[in-house]
Amino acid sequence: MWPWPTSNRSRTFTAARWTTCPVSPALPTERTVKLKELLAAATRRLDAARLAYGHGTTNARDEAIWLVLWQLGLPLDSDLDALARQPVTPEQQAEVNALIQRRIDTREPAAYLTGEAWLQGVSFHVDRRAIVPRSFIAELLAEGSIDPWLDEKTRDVLDLCTGNGSLAVLAAMAYPDVRVTGADISPDALEVARINVARHELQHRIRLVESDGLQNCPGPWDLVLCNPPYVNARSMAALPPEYRAEPALALDGNTAGNVDGMDFVRTLIRDLPKRLKPQGVLVLEIGNEREHFEAAFPHLEVVWLATSAGDDQVLLLTLESLLALPTSQTPAP
Repeated sequence: MWPWPTSNRSRTFTAARWTTCPVSPALPTERTVKLKELLAAATRRLDAARLAYGHGTTNARDEAIWLVLWQLGLPLDSDLDALARQPVTPEQQAEVNALIQRRIDTREPAAYLTGEAWLQGVSFHVDRRAIVPRSFIAELLAEGSIDPWLDEKTRDVLDLCTGNGSLAVLAAMAYPDVRVTGADISPDALEVARINVARHELQHRIRLVESDGLQNCPGPWDLVLCNPPYVNARSMAALPPEYRAEPALALDGNTAGNVDGMDFVRTLIRDLPKRLKPQGVLVLEIGNEREHFEAAFPHLEVVWLATSAGDDQVLLLTLESLLALPTSQTPAP
């Protein structure tokens, strides 16, 4: 796949990053042009529009490559140097220009426009029913970073807040001997997850469950993966249109009345110990919310796992560490 950098969901954007501004004109479509010319023009248009990125790309150049190659039906891992002088017909130019304009006008993530997102080289269907997949937990699964806490007896894996099912699929691919359950509170998101489970022919190993947190996920579990809603209230208020196009349910971590983004996490940490096996572990993504997480759980012993975004995005908790947490730090049932 094209090596797009990923982004976590709690990044805050300033208004200057995404306010409307004059947009560079598209190339005229009366003549055949080279692919490199089309890419350069698309990059200029996206850059001038001051869009927000973070749904598979972090800049206008990579976003232009994604959209142009997709619209032309070219592989996303194409050798751009080899294709630089490939001719693009006026009809193809018009189609590309229309897609670029749609990205600018709608402010929707490119993944919603193409109906596809990539995570660790694996293709997933995505639409507005589910958040665009970008979890750093995918890296940990691919690189085997969680393996030291697992053993040959690891069988039952839960992907909580599964969204479009991408982490459930990647977990099933990484561990061929496990049974995976993907759970989400959103019936719409689960419909998207079903598409992806079927797409990768994993229906026999992945079960999908509608559940509010752990409500319908009794376990016991060897491994729980969770990329929950964790965006704090201030960041939610500052989200640009690209992020507001996603289901707020998958982002807003303040549903119980707090403002630190940790409401779902508080309930999870309270309820999980009774649902973990003795050697079970939780792998939890909290993005840029480490400060709020540590303020909510100052005495919780965690292991921070290294990702491409640093070692403060994803943490690991053992059953022992969860049981050692003072009851005063967990919300009442």
